Amino acid sequence: MTALETLYASGGKSDVAIIPTLELSCPAWAESIYICQGFDDITAKTEAGLTRKFVAAGIDVALPKRDNSGNQALTFAIDNVTGIAQQLIDQALDARAKIGMVFRVYVSNDLNALAEAPYRMTVLGGTMEGSTVHLQAGYFDLINLAWPRRKYTLDFAPCLRYI
Repeated sequence: MTALETLYASGGKSDVAIIPTLELSCPAWAESIYICQGFDDITAKTEAGLTRKFVAAGIDVALPKRDNSGNQALTFAIDNVTGIAQQLIDQALDARAKIGMVFRVYVSNDLNALAEAPYRMTVLGGTMEGSTVHLQAGYFDLINLAWPRRKYTLDFAPCLRYI
């Protein structure tokens, strides 16, 4: 049973909070961005055991359904008070690079371990409305999936050498 399931089963404690976090990364950026929901910055360990500082921001996360429909998208909004999000999105668009995202959940009384397994996704699209950035990310990128999945190369099909 995960820490999050234990918290839900106990009815929730008034002194314990669930803290959703986002890690955004892109090859066009100098470093990854770590954001947490709330008013206070936190320092927490990732699943790899690395200690990272998550900057507090106004984020809202809508989790997807857990099924095999192919439309498993996570929608999130980040308040863009300083305009940094717009600059980073422009850098990613100019470099034509994909933005990766990791969604992690922590419990406030134990920041050394994740409350549940992280979601690893690719940002699929987004919009900007005023000072808020709305992005959609998915863990199964059906649109960019190659067909056929197996590439016919000389390693896979050596007989192609004679055609």
